[in-house]
Amino acid sequence: MNSASEDLIEFFSPLVQISGGQDSPMLDVPFASPNEVFCSVPGRLSLLSSTSKYKVTVAEVQRRLAPPECLNASLLGGVLRRAKSKNGGKYLRDKLTRIGLGLPAGRRKAANVTLLTSLVEGEAIHLARDFGYVCETEFPARQIAEFLSKPFVSNCETARRKELLLGARLITGELLDLLNQDRSPLCNTAPSRILDSTIQKHLSQFSLITHGFGAPAIVAALTAVRNYVSESIRYLEEKHHPLLEKRDIIQTEESKHVSMYLGQGPIRHS
Repeated sequence: MNSASEDLIEFFSPLVQISGGQDSPMLDVPFASPNEVFCSVPGRLSLLSSTSKYKVTVAEVQRRLAPPECLNASLLGGVLRRAKSKNGGKYLRDKLTRIGLGLPAGRRKAANVTLLTSLVEGEAIHLARDFGYVCETEFPARQIAEFLSKPFVSNCETARRKELLLGARLITGELLDLLNQDRSPLCNTAPSRILDSTIQKHLSQFSLITHGFGAPAIVAALTAVRNYVSESIRYLEEKHHPLLEKRDIIQTEESKHVSMYLGQGPIRHS
């Protein structure tokens, strides 16, 4: 058994205890593979004929039933688009029973419901990647940098400003490096942990609440900030060194952060 499989079993072991608690006796049925597709649901954010369908794995259903969300039957049915269908609740409970998951009646949700609660992981990741693509291609980093840097005219002011910008680029880079090492389980993946468990557990908690949207969205936003910082540094250097050959925009390492986490380009609706 490889390390990824061991991590998957370790991550989901508390769910077996949940299914076998006092309110929901252990079901005498074989447990389905976490990578097995539980159902497919239409996207909530698509337009007209471009509606995408997203596969929801058994692992994702387990994550939605476990902390921090602890969804009840009503909310889980809404997420999986079973709430308004005829006998949708009974159908969902029966299907959960067949894969060894018991859902106690009258269960209370643990986390506050947000708009992200309605998204399955596939759509949340899709949204994060599209947001990352728009940040990378449309955020006016150069224009903002020039607008905010124009008031600094003296050499003393410029030197201090550049010092602050270099510090900002260093700090944001540290955070980006950390977030790019996040190995929270998503969809049908359970990658081996890179970070220390003391910090990975908190990143996984954030991922569970946002269903995979949170960390890559922050990576995209921080990368846009880093592009602004780099453009500001370039502008100050060129403004006070007019004889220097113009430099290329410092975006190579920032683009790496986005491509590592979000992939290249937007996801096209199928």
